[in-house]
Amino acid sequence: MKNRRATVSRITGETDITATIDIDGSGRTDIITEIGFFDHMLDGFARHGLFDLDIQAKGDLNVDCHHTVEDTGIVLGGAIRDALGDKTGIKRFGECILPMDEALVLCAIDLSGRPYFRFEHEFKVERLGYFDTEMVREFFYAISYSAGMNLHFKVLADGNTHHVIEAMFKSFGKALDMATMEDPRIKSVLSTKGRL
Repeated sequence: MKNRRATVSRITGETDITATIDIDGSGRTDIITEIGFFDHMLDGFARHGLFDLDIQAKGDLNVDCHHTVEDTGIVLGGAIRDALGDKTGIKRFGECILPMDEALVLCAIDLSGRPYFRFEHEFKVERLGYFDTEMVREFFYAISYSAGMNLHFKVLADGNTHHVIEAMFKSFGKALDMATMEDPRIKSVLSTKGRL
């Protein structure tokens, strides 16, 4: 099995972030973004996707959480892209409908190399801890464009905001795990174009 692990760093005037992902991990995490709720969500993504994930992020939290969350999405998306290489042998598509108590969320992914993002949900509360809920959309948008993935979320049953967001992160992990699985029947890439 090839090594599907990558590290990406990004330093700007607003953030300093490094992320390492191992697609074929076991769900081990070491995550410090200094935003407790965000750390909890990233941990859920990695554990349920069975990815090993290290993220060290420092940002201008004296302003707000926007730059830290968005740039973490950019860096993590880049690490996912780099870890998958030319995507030979992977299933490419993944989906998950995940319940979290009363909430139910659908996540669907196509690792096509063409970014597209669809997210239609308005959160009932503006903030959970030090995390602005509107940043959920910005985070996943950044991942989809940085990784070159088609990413859709649909909330099938609304509920407690914490539950909805947690279902999004966990369903994303499960869907990405499915999409990145290798299948011995796929000899090159799963595309009529011959490349992704």
